[in-house]
Amino acid sequence: MSKIMDLDKEYIASTYNRYPVCFVKGEGSILYDEDGKRYVDMSSGIAVNSFGIADEKWQQAVISQVGKLQHVSNLYYSEPCVKAAELLCGKSGMKKVFFCNSGTESNEAAIKVARKYAAEKKGEDYYTIITLENSFHGRTLAALAATGQEELHQTFKPMMAGFIHTPANDKEALMEAVKNNKIAAIMIECVQGEGGVMKLDDDFIKCIAGICEKEDILMICDEVQTGNGRSGYMYAYQGFGVQPDVATTAKGLAGGLPIGAVLLGEKVKNVFVGGDHGATFGGNLISCAAACSILERLDDVFFASVREKSEYCFKEFEGAEGIEAVDGMGLMIGLKTIKPAADIINECLKHGVVCLPAHGRVRLLPALNIPQELLAEAVSIIKEVCKA
Repeated sequence: MSKIMDLDKEYIASTYNRYPVCFVKGEGSILYDEDGKRYVDMSSGIAVNSFGIADEKWQQAVISQVGKLQHVSNLYYSEPCVKAAELLCGKSGMKKVFFCNSGTESNEAAIKVARKYAAEKKGEDYYTIITLENSFHGRTLAALAATGQEELHQTFKPMMAGFIHTPANDKEALMEAVKNNKIAAIMIECVQGEGGVMKLDDDFIKCIAGICEKEDILMICDEVQTGNGRSGYMYAYQGFGVQPDVATTAKGLAGGLPIGAVLLGEKVKNVFVGGDHGATFGGNLISCAAACSILERLDDVFFASVREKSEYCFKEFEGAEGIEAVDGMGLMIGLKTIKPAADIINECLKHGVVCLPAHGRVRLLPALNIPQELLAEAVSIIKEVCKA
């Protein structure tokens, strides 16, 4: 075991079950550990490094901003923040943006938007938010209460009140919950990422959109993992032909730097007023400059390339020996394997491919621009490891 691993165990809180590898450098979709071993990265830092490691345009944007100004208070204006917000609105169909630091923070802010909107429109007792079983919305207390995984709640009860979890793709249960409760919002992931990479049914998402419009309930799409091109669209909801009132995003938005964003549609664009919410580092200049370098390259041609790579992966994995099912969207792919997912991931690591777990499945989240030859190399190794 390396010195770094020993020091980690001594000084870092034991919240992560780390794999026995210490990465020290990389380029594009290749990682190297401290012994110089090469790995094909099919994780991109859990959907964070959108254009891979040490991307040149990303580096230039970050270095340029570092040389100017790294941070100013949100009491003042800044160009990178405004530019990133303008790009996000133009690509999402939304009207305004609130910047924060992470996915869980963006979901917390969305919950506040929903509660304030419903209280002002219908009354303060309209605060309940419906989310789905098997969902994941973050680890802070409200976001954890929104998360529809009971096993994640056990150590931290009592959970915050005001959340109902209904089964994914169950329209009847959803409509019953709306009928019998005072609902502020319905919050979904179009593809449940941490829950095992499970894509929701098209008609179920359209049903939600219809209910929300009819009942004046906010539709919130959690695009923390699915967003910023990961799904093969700018945001996954666009692939289903719906337009939510609120969307949350983070992970790949700044290509490797911390950022979160809440995208506000026409109905809620002015819900927040001075003093309602804030984040000291929200809209950080370096993170926003990095985000601009990512957003400027996300267009229809690029999304088509993501979908093409996705089709290749689905074709290779579906029906392959040892693989029972393939799910997901774009370059967010989940494999249900005959052998335990943990064994597959560890064996792939030994063979130089970095994969991820997700609720008992193998999760693949490569950089969106991973070269085809590296993708093929990784897919071949994963298929071989999956064989029973």
